[in-house]
Amino acid sequence: MSFPLTRIGILGGTFDPPHLGHLILAEEAFIQLELDLVLFLITPFPPHKTDIDITPLDHRLKMLELAIRDNTHFSISSVDIDRSPPHYAVDSLLILRGSYPEARIYYLMGWDSLCDLPHWYQPELFLMRCDGIGVMQRAINEASYCALEEKLPGIQQKVIFLNAPRFDISSREIRQRVERGLPFRYFLPESVYKYIQAQKLYRKNAPTATRTRVSASGGQRSIH
Repeated sequence: MSFPLTRIGILGGTFDPPHLGHLILAEEAFIQLELDLVLFLITPFPPHKTDIDITPLDHRLKMLELAIRDNTHFSISSVDIDRSPPHYAVDSLLILRGSYPEARIYYLMGWDSLCDLPHWYQPELFLMRCDGIGVMQRAINEASYCALEEKLPGIQQKVIFLNAPRFDISSREIRQRVERGLPFRYFLPESVYKYIQAQKLYRKNAPTATRTRVSASGGQRSIH
């Protein structure tokens, strides 16, 4: 007999590549917010990252599958994969609410993303559609936090700070380390590291390191 999911965490991103910081945030949120499931919401064409090179979805999806395959309370959502761009978080939440009408939904993010939230598409509606926002605990700038409340009234009531180990690495930094030939092995699950090595991802001039350029319109073109 299956039971309805009552508390779901959403961790959105391009996951290019997925790294230990993503997994730490997801696991700490699962424990501290008493979640039933954490959904990794992979974005094919992020609307806020225009005119940048992004690894094709099939590679990113495979890496994410490898990263979470041993965790039964982690799963990948195809909400954004199954629909046309642009992929805004506020729209993704609406679809997920339709799929899990009884659940309380918590959107997970870092402090930098929280501060940038007023610049998201329809941030007020986003705030209404999530029951809480799980944020990695960091040294909080009180002035910035108060300013955030002025821009998005009621946001402080939604924010839940998570006490998690500090892991200061980003997907962008990992890509740069790979391209420069610097060590990156211990920033990632071993399976993801091996996949990057086997596929020669993120290397300059590597024949299989195909990247996709995302434009502001949500279109794409392959480059080598």
